[in-house]
Amino acid sequence: MNGHVLILNQDYRPIGVSSVQRAVTLVLLEKAELVTEKPTRQIRASDFVFPYPSIIRLRKYVSVPYRNVILSRKNVLRRDGFRCQYCGATHRLTIDHVLPRSRGGQDLWENLVAACMPCNNRKGNRTPEEAGLLLRNKPFRPSHVLFIRDFVGQLEEEWKPFLFLG
Repeated sequence: MNGHVLILNQDYRPIGVSSVQRAVTLVLLEKAELVTEKPTRQIRASDFVFPYPSIIRLRKYVSVPYRNVILSRKNVLRRDGFRCQYCGATHRLTIDHVLPRSRGGQDLWENLVAACMPCNNRKGNRTPEEAGLLLRNKPFRPSHVLFIRDFVGQLEEEWKPFLFLG
């Protein structure tokens, strides 16, 4: 029962990902209903056969008060694909303030990027333009849907409509 199952709130909004075992438990306890199954797989027990879940929907609405992704070093690195946003390196990564803190730069999603140590040292207390560096991607505040996609790895095709990805 290896795999991931997309969990939808009662209003069909994605709220998370769970293990197949947890999803089956929620369905059997009638706390969730099966929305989509994998037709080529089944879960067999001694006295019944259960469809292998891909998407489940909770029967009762669950209030999710904090839907924003928490600003942390790990999440900035994850958002940037664990790559330096100046040269593309994947080793010796740190966090860089695009506008340095000494010049009024704040700890915001829009001001933090992943940077390798050589690029961060080269940039120093300057803006990327002043240091002759070019940002590969403009920093942004990620959505929880982006992190669901990244957590799972390869996205199931039937999940895309619920994650607004196609």
